[in-house]
This record gives sequence, C-alpha cells and structure tokens, in this order.
Amino acid sequence: MASKRIQDKKDMPVKIEDKSSVKKVLSFEIPKEDITKELNVAYNELKKKADVKGFRKGKIPRKVLENRFSKDVHADVAPRLIQQAFIEAIKEHDLNIVGGPQMDPPELDPENAYIFDITVEIKPELDDIEFEGIALEKTKYEISDGEIESQIHMIQKTMAKKETVTEERPVKDGDFVLIDYQGFLNDKPFDPTPKIENYVMGIGQDAMPKEFSEKLSGVTPVQDIEIEVPYSDDFHDENLKGKTIIYKVTLKEIQEEVLPEINDDLVKDLGKFETLDDVRTSIRENLEKGYTRRIQHELSEQVFKNLLEKYEFEVPEAMIEGELNGIIAEAEQSFTANNTSLEEAGLSKDMLKTQYRDVAEKQARRHLILDKVISQEKLELTDEELEKSFEEMAMGMNAPVDSVKNYFNMDPKQLDFYKHTQLEKKAVDIIIEKGSITEVEPDAVKDNADDTDDTTDTADKNDTDAKEE
Repeated sequence: MASKRIQDKKDMPVKIEDKSSVKKVLSFEIPKEDITKELNVAYNELKKKADVKGFRKGKIPRKVLENRFSKDVHADVAPRLIQQAFIEAIKEHDLNIVGGPQMDPPELDPENAYIFDITVEIKPELDDIEFEGIALEKTKYEISDGEIESQIHMIQKTMAKKETVTEERPVKDGDFVLIDYQGFLNDKPFDPTPKIENYVMGIGQDAMPKEFSEKLSGVTPVQDIEIEVPYSDDFHDENLKGKTIIYKVTLKEIQEEVLPEINDDLVKDLGKFETLDDVRTSIRENLEKGYTRRIQHELSEQVFKNLLEKYEFEVPEAMIEGELNGIIAEAEQSFTANNTSLEEAGLSKDMLKTQYRDVAEKQARRHLILDKVISQEKLELTDEELEKSFEEMAMGMNAPVDSVKNYFNMDPKQLDFYKHTQLEKKAVDIIIEKGSITEVEPDAVKDNADDTDDTTDTADKNDTDAKEE
C-alpha cells in the first residue's frame, strides 16, 4: 500500500548539476508532508500485524510503535522514497543511465524534508556519425601452394613416430631423449621436484628448463649427469622461485622422430578423407575462410582508427569498468583452461586494469559509435538474419542449431546481448560497404597495420586468425 502511494507521486522536484558531459548529480528534496503521509501508511500497516506484549494486535498506540519500531520503519520507507524519486527523475528528464547510481543515503527524519543526492553517469549524446567514403585498404591475399604444403607437413609431424636410436652416438639438436630425473635442494630430495621415470623430452624444446637441453646435448647414453637449474626470483612457481635445484638425471636412450611418407595413406587415419587431394582441398577452403575473416578484421580496424580519431567524446567510467571486467574475465578463463591462474602467472586484476585501460576505453568508444550508427540508420535484425547467425554459430561450435537456440531461449538477457552484437556487425558491414576501398598487396597492409591501435573487442579476437587448422 505504501509502495502504491509513492508510485502515484508524479512531480517529484529534482535539481540536476552537470559534473561533466556524462556525469550528473541529482539533488532531491522530498517535503516533510509527503514523508508524514508515507510514515502514516507504514505505521497503519505495522499496527495490524505487530505483536507487542501488553497490547492487543491492532490496538497498539502509535507512540509505542514509534518507540519500538521507528528504526525499522524508517529503513523500509526511505529506500522506497529514494527509488521512486529516482525513477520519476529518469523518466522526466529522459536520462540514459549507464552503470549503477552512487549515493550515501541519509537517515530519515520525520520532522524535516528528506534531502539526498544521487550521482549517475549517462551515455554521451553523439552527433550523427559521418562514415561514408572512409578510405580503406583491402588486402589481396592469395593462397599459395606453399601454405597448403606447410599444413600438410604439420599433419605429417602429428603422425610421426619416435624410434629408439640403436647406434652409439651422442645427443644432438632435434633428438628426443628418454630420461629419469629428480630434483635436490641442499643435497636433499625436494618434494616439489619428485623423481620422474621414463620421461621423453625434446632437445631444444621448452617443456623442460633450457639447462636440460644444454647439458644433455653431446652426451651418449646410458649415463648419469647432474644439471644445475637456477630459478629466477620472479619464477611463476612459488616452490621454485629464487631457488637453485640440482637435478640428477639418467640418460637412458635417444629417440628420433620418424616421419611417415606424404601420400594417401597418411590422411586416411584422419577419418573423413580418402586422398591427399581431399585434404588439400579442405585446407584451401579453410584458408579462404580465414583470409575472408582477416580482411574483414583489417577493414574494421581501419574503420575504427578513422572514427576514433575523428570523434572525441567523454566515456562514462562505468562503461570502461565494464569493458575491463570483460577483459579480466576472459583472461581468467584462459588461465583456468590451462590449469593455472592470474596469481600463478604473477598477475593481478589491478595490474590488468592498469595495463588494459586504454584498450577498454577504445572498446567502449567503439560500442558508443556503433550504437549511434545503429540508431541513425534505423538498423534492425530480421528473423532471417538472426536464424543465419545461429546456423553459423552452430557450425563453428560443431553443435546442432537447436542447442544454440535453446541456450539463448533460456537466458533472454544473453539473447538481447547477442542480437545487439549482430546489429553492431551489421553496422560495421554498412560502414565498410560505403567506404572508399582500394585493393593493396599484403605487405602494404601489414606496414599500415603495424601503426594501427588495437581497438577490437577481446571477444572478437579469436575470430580473426587467417588460417584454420
């Protein structure tokens, strides 16, 4: 009932002070008379259900209720007064608020007007974006036979087998070695470096400290050697940081990688190919898709380099913070996927926020520019376009389209976010279509790309690789 009375108030006075183009302070003063009415309603409701010893329910005097429950009643009424005054101010002044409002609510005093301030950030109002005729350079990528054969060689490497070297010779670069090893600290076995048997390591590879490859090179099996490894003070493993470990290593045998022949038999184990030419065709198709994405990415980066230089405007801190939180969340997911963490890598959220603040601000500017283009061009996402995007997503995830749809149907907020992302892509496509495009050779674009700021959303970066395996 109290809530209904508050909602009926329409002309709640508010003064707005501009702290900046995107930061406002809303000052409210709710008259004492209005507070009295709301408290009367609250106490009447309380009187019906309060249980005070010595009084019958519904017959408790107002003064008793105030003495016993005023703090609770005020704590209940004040937030409702604040919320409704805030909502009415947003509607009346058409405030496009981003982030959460900031305030330090005062205590409610029944004898005085209720005066409070709320600080908010709003989206900046941008002039129409002039994007027609932006000079863009489109790379003329061509797929070479060498690229295809390089990926065939990668397949060959994955199908390689390791065979023991029977001749007596020392270890050389490119070999694999079978070893046992255990780490010691101060001549005693060190628990964080326990004994490992029959471990295969590649000479010159990064799986083990470089000292292993250096000391094992030139050694002939079977032989016992000691390898001293000094770990730096900033090493990621706390157990090894700043310590010098002596590894006792037994070189048991040398292994060589034997590559299979490149022929039709090589690819039959891959499952879906019959001949080597089938694989080459598939690689070419994947390279073409990859180059298409790279071209789109490069054009998009040029678009935003141009627009970000052309349009200066203040960005709400809440939007920058939101972008930073997204970057950090993605970093944490990446580390988790590799069974580690930010802390183990010597990083922290505060460090990432400092390091990526400029990137986050550019991402926020990008979204604001695209929002303006979407509104000024009155862009909408058709059912057919949404369906096509679901199909493309399903294909990329190797999942049924219905699974993708069900995921979004269960989370309307995610669906709205996804639709807006598709609208942003549509806006970028229109800007590129109306640009002044010149075709250039790959090296020319690479030189320009070296000078281009990275304004791409973190989430989009995984889509820009030029080649698919």
